[in-house]
Amino acid sequence: MQPITADQIAKAIDGRFMAGSPETVVSSVSINSREIAPGALFVPIVGERVDAHQFIPAALEAGAAATLTQKALTTAPQCCCIQVKDTKEALQALARWYRGQFTLPVVGITGSVGKSTTKEMVASALSGGKKVLKTAGNYNSQLGLPLMIFQIENSYDAAVLEMGMSDFGEMARLSAMAKPSRAVVTNIGTSHIGQLGSRENIRSEKLHIADYLGDTGTAFLNGDDDMLAPLRGQLPYRCQWYGRSPACDWQARDIQLSGSSISFSACYQSMQERFHVPAVGMHNVYNALAAVAVAWDMGLSMAQIRAGLAGYQGLSMRQQIFEAGGIRVIDDSYNSSPDALKSSLDVLVSLAGQGRPIAVLADMLELGEISAQAHEACGRYAARIGVQALITVGNQAAHLARGAQEENNALEVHQCANNQEAFAQLQRIAQSGDIVLVKGSRGMKTDEIVSAIRQWKGQMD
Repeated sequence: MQPITADQIAKAIDGRFMAGSPETVVSSVSINSREIAPGALFVPIVGERVDAHQFIPAALEAGAAATLTQKALTTAPQCCCIQVKDTKEALQALARWYRGQFTLPVVGITGSVGKSTTKEMVASALSGGKKVLKTAGNYNSQLGLPLMIFQIENSYDAAVLEMGMSDFGEMARLSAMAKPSRAVVTNIGTSHIGQLGSRENIRSEKLHIADYLGDTGTAFLNGDDDMLAPLRGQLPYRCQWYGRSPACDWQARDIQLSGSSISFSACYQSMQERFHVPAVGMHNVYNALAAVAVAWDMGLSMAQIRAGLAGYQGLSMRQQIFEAGGIRVIDDSYNSSPDALKSSLDVLVSLAGQGRPIAVLADMLELGEISAQAHEACGRYAARIGVQALITVGNQAAHLARGAQEENNALEVHQCANNQEAFAQLQRIAQSGDIVLVKGSRGMKTDEIVSAIRQWKGQMD
């Protein structure tokens, strides 16, 4: 973070000084009193279960130079203290102001599936010619995004920011903070449909990522997505469409998939360039093509983009492949949704080789009224494409098991109550050479299954 003064902060958030000097210098912002660095501004957030105002003394003791508060304090703290109406809104207002101090290009990335992977690929492509700030971990939310924005410094040439939303109005607030000059929408699926009600609503909300593109920005949209493609020619900003369809500006052709990489030709106007990326699955061809399109639009050469993408490294718990006890495992345990699950099942079956493709699948959450139907459809899909054994975890995943059995009553299916039971069942049925996919929504903690597999020392018979 570029240092700012308490006076600048107070003006940006319409705050009132309760104590301390307006000349106090702040060099970072934190909402966690346990992660305070000297010179930080502590922003205590009032959560559903915890009111962080109680941690103001601990933050000051750890070296915070200033704090915000939305409560009247009985005694003035021995530091710079700024009172606001709402600390969360103040954090976001400060992020909007801070972003306005920089002219660097910002790439905003959203979509129902593939946000994080596309963010990593775009950052990798740009790294071939620029110093890039990218979203760390899951800092893509109403609280996480402003903290990432405060990481912007003059030394960066570009920022790639993941922007996630789950309810009405959230993307508009994120967009107001990040003000992307390029915006990528990977697809419109059913994630968070329980809150948003329909794919049409999801699309409408996600497209708020383009609110600040203006006349000079560009949106990069998946031209093969059934909800985005009909908008071609209807959007009030510059668009570039990417995909496999001949109607797309950027087309992926001559695609080759292997057990460790993808390769394709990126075709744009009269150009045709070949790319090799260390990732698996057709869905990653789309993610990589979006990265090529963004990086080219931002002035990088094809040689720079190729070098950047060659260094791509996948994220933990997102289709990470490893071997344990004679089987191969696809760790895709970070999260799940119907669209993401189908893509992962495609990868599982494509990599099976001589072994059996086995899927260990837990509940997909936040699907609302369509949950049973969506789980059942995914079960049918798994059986139809050739999954040979299915282990499910959770109440909703029982619908997944039923769909699979109805599609193929000879399919081996095991329904489990928890992750421990699922791992025990996997131990019983897995054979040397099998490949196993582990996937579920974050709340199902399927990474526990992956951890157990990694510690599994025995060889399969």
